[in-house]
Amino acid sequence: MMDTLFEALKAYNWKECPATAERYGHGHINVTYVIPAPDGARYILQKVNKNVFKKPVELMENVAAVTNYLSARTDDPRGCLRLIPTKDGENFFTDSNGDYWRVYVFITDSICLQQAESGEDFRQSAIAFGEFQKQLKDFPAHTLHEVIPHFHDTKDRYRMFKEAIANNKAGRADSVREEIDFYLAREDFAGLIVDKLADGSLPLRVTHNDTKLNNVMLDKRTRKALCVIDLDTVMPGSALYDYGDSIRFGASTAAEDEKDLNSVWMDLELYKMYTDGYLSACGDSLTELEIEMLPVGAKMMTLECGMRFLTDYLDGDTYFKTTYEEQNLDRTRTHIKLVSDMEAKWDEMTRIVKEATK
Repeated sequence: MMDTLFEALKAYNWKECPATAERYGHGHINVTYVIPAPDGARYILQKVNKNVFKKPVELMENVAAVTNYLSARTDDPRGCLRLIPTKDGENFFTDSNGDYWRVYVFITDSICLQQAESGEDFRQSAIAFGEFQKQLKDFPAHTLHEVIPHFHDTKDRYRMFKEAIANNKAGRADSVREEIDFYLAREDFAGLIVDKLADGSLPLRVTHNDTKLNNVMLDKRTRKALCVIDLDTVMPGSALYDYGDSIRFGASTAAEDEKDLNSVWMDLELYKMYTDGYLSACGDSLTELEIEMLPVGAKMMTLECGMRFLTDYLDGDTYFKTTYEEQNLDRTRTHIKLVSDMEAKWDEMTRIVKEATK
């Protein structure tokens, strides 16, 4: 590893090649290092996980296109990720083992939280992703590669779900009939966003697709949003996907695999905080229909993710990492509880969105 690490370092045009590299961050997919350069500057060096991302060249084309677009629209050096080109002018380097490396400018005087320490932290993440959407509103989203095909094609997720039921590889279907029936009863709902993207009612947008708080950099002193990071899953899609996934995990009162379902619900105050922050940052970049359908995005992403957990449970836990046998079942049950709670609070969710646009 160290040989190829320094091979990667030598591919970049430093005034003096850095002599050290330290592992950095909490990421579980790519390998990340912080590089202290001799001139006092710092950089982030990452090896892209090509086992997870099967088309790293396309991934890096997406990242370069989006970061170049953003950097041309902000004077703040901390306002977006900035790629450093190699000596050959490329946006990444391929080492002798065929692994892919990239370098970003380190975002100084910033913090990255693994979980919100206050409601305001959650609101700042909404501002970051809303600003991200606003800055990219005129970007030609159709030019981006689909690095994970059909990622939020909920209709296709239902196809896979029904195949998992029929195949019953792990022999678990009979024990989860109630959970299966919950998702099957909502299949008609599943096509709402996909169909409106297809007929042009919803515009195709640049979507981040991993809108967790730990993908937002906050100013170390003010705790205000600086920028969005981790653009590996940037793809064309709907703004409703990013908004909805943020609500799915950020407005929940419990962990994703909480066993006590009585402690699981969607917190309307957190929902309001995120919605207010997101829409204020988006400005006029969203259409009326997109705004009206924000609650649909929240429910859709929660439904889809929960169904994916159950699909994996039926298949024998082959996709999501688990630490105990029933974890995917616990995950799907928390999502069922969240979807049910959203349905019970639908009028309040709709009202909150309307009030945020006044």
